[in-house]
Amino acid sequence: MSPQSRRGLLLLAHLMRPSESESLSQVESQQGLSSTATAAIYKASGMLVWPHCWSASVQLGRAEGSVCGKAQLNMTAVHRLVIVRHGESAWNQENRFCGWFDADLSEKGVEEAKRGAQAIKDAGLKFDVCYTSVLKRAVKTLWTIMEGTDQMWLPVIRTWRLNERHYGGLTGLNKAETAEKHGEEQVKVWRRSFDIPPPPMDKDHPYHKIISESRRYKNLKAGELPTCESLKDTIARALPFWNEVIAPEIKAGKNVIIAAHGNSLRGIVKHLEDMSDAAIMELNLPTGIPIVYELDADLKPVKPMSFLGDEETVKKAMEAVAAQGKVKK
Repeated sequence: MSPQSRRGLLLLAHLMRPSESESLSQVESQQGLSSTATAAIYKASGMLVWPHCWSASVQLGRAEGSVCGKAQLNMTAVHRLVIVRHGESAWNQENRFCGWFDADLSEKGVEEAKRGAQAIKDAGLKFDVCYTSVLKRAVKTLWTIMEGTDQMWLPVIRTWRLNERHYGGLTGLNKAETAEKHGEEQVKVWRRSFDIPPPPMDKDHPYHKIISESRRYKNLKAGELPTCESLKDTIARALPFWNEVIAPEIKAGKNVIIAAHGNSLRGIVKHLEDMSDAAIMELNLPTGIPIVYELDADLKPVKPMSFLGDEETVKKAMEAVAAQGKVKK
């Protein structure tokens, strides 16, 4: 970890638990930070805060964290939403573009889901309704969380609208090998550009039939079954479900959990946070780690998203996602 990152964590430790640290001015002085730098680090920390699960203190030049305890709703918040990206899939493990292919969880993914369940249990979070996609890696992640928190009886709504982004002709390809062939920047454009889709999946693609003829999509209207999607396309089919189904339930006082995929969840995050196209392109959601939003009456966040997990686990998970699509060294 760089000295700047260490200073940032020390500052975050103070900001989250000021009663357990020196005064803010003392921390700034010790770490060589100005008030302007303090504000910049706090703002830059953005989505890397753990107010419900991060007990921090200044010790031995680092911030030390612990697993979350009971989560207390912020006084300005009215609603709470939990989202979780599925645990690592077999194709995540193989670094392959997965999209709408129904890859199962890897052994690591199962353990990630169990760890997420324990974090939710430790936080004392209860739900009223669950939402997920029609892909087994998300469904099984949700099952694992519900079993681990003794909430298997809850209603579960599955919808294709929460599916992962359709990677078209890239489906099944190894991301690193594709980067070697086409360049990392081109792969990043295909993976993370807001409105540029990958090449479409044509009818002779090895996974075309298994996806397009799946019974789970038999009721889709003409034109709804994609052959490829940009993030913009993914949001366009996920957001109506959020607006018409999920959001009204939250506003009605229901405690909601969504277990879905990196890109469908990024669409929801973009909407909640009012993030720019460029900002959402850089967001990496870790696998299997629950994320908590505290929302006001208009479903606007009253504070940045909070990860239910220790700092090191979250950091490693986000770095692993960011490393996908890079040429092997």
